[in-house]
Amino acid sequence: MEQEAASDAALVSETLAGNQASFQLLVERYETRVFALLRHYVKNASELEDLAQETFLKAYRRLDGFEGHSSFYTWIYRIGVNTALDHLKKRGRSPIASTDDPEVLAEPTQVEGRIAAPHAALERAEVARVAQAALEQLPEIFRTVLVLREYEELAYQDIADMLGISIGTVESRLFRARARFKQAVLELHPEYGADADED
Repeated sequence: MEQEAASDAALVSETLAGNQASFQLLVERYETRVFALLRHYVKNASELEDLAQETFLKAYRRLDGFEGHSSFYTWIYRIGVNTALDHLKKRGRSPIASTDDPEVLAEPTQVEGRIAAPHAALERAEVARVAQAALEQLPEIFRTVLVLREYEELAYQDIADMLGISIGTVESRLFRARARFKQAVLELHPEYGADADED
């Protein structure tokens, strides 16, 4: 990981010195992860391609602003998330639409237990489909922290840096996101709560 970070910094320096091939190497290194991130916000293939291209174009234009305080990976993800959220706003979907309990107004409520695991025999593809459907029910501010933590496995500090919020806010949003995700799964598939009720 440290080697990759050092390599990223070297590629950034080479790009800023005029070597376009170095930026292409950064694109190749991170395009799969950027596409995976953006796929949580848009489904249309051409939209996905456009957002990925816009993310890397913005990164290229702002490369002289990369100071190395966070990893290049975190930096490019921040650009990707902001690009996706801007895109949703332009389409008329507010990133905070349907958020009826922002952290500043509500105290967290206890949610008993964890998300009930579906029956072991359920196909992996079905689990992924159900999870994605539940994820799409979440307001973007909750979906983003859940995606970054659970799917992209970023550290709390990286998420905080990326979104420009405190670690406490990350924790609060994750708490709410997980509760809402569980609620969405159970609303879409009440049978997943059966095992939890029997315990």
